Amino acid sequence: TPSEGEPAGGASEEPAAGLPDGVECRGDECAGQNPDAMGCGGEYARTVTTTAIGTARVEVRYSEVCSAAWARLTEAGPGDTVTITGSAAAAAQNGQVSVTEAYTPMVAVEKPADVKACATLTSGTKGCTA
Repeated sequence: TPSEGEPAGGASEEPAAGLPDGVECRGDECAGQNPDAMGCGGEYARTVTTTAIGTARVEVRYSEVCSAAWARLTEAGPGDTVTITGSAAAAAQNGQVSVTEAYTPMVAVEKPADVKACATLTSGTKGCTA
């Protein structure tokens, strides 16, 4: 229901019922969103898979409360890329690194095993999580 006379579907939609304070989405609502901005990171996220690719590390991060996952690339170089594939992944959700750490927007997933993260380094080295 709209609050304080605001139209339904307006810019200030209420978060889904039952979510902890600061968590703004769950499942499909999270797809394509920034995990930190939507409150899915930090204490609500855990690393479920880590793989070394050259000198970089690619991780799959999963938030059970948000039913969403994202890929994080650390110890990377400018031009290295990280991508994630999962139940709701799209090419637009994949990001290029401009600093030594980057992460993709979220994809909605039932379980972390549904997700695979891949990195491509400017050196030509490629790899994915198992």
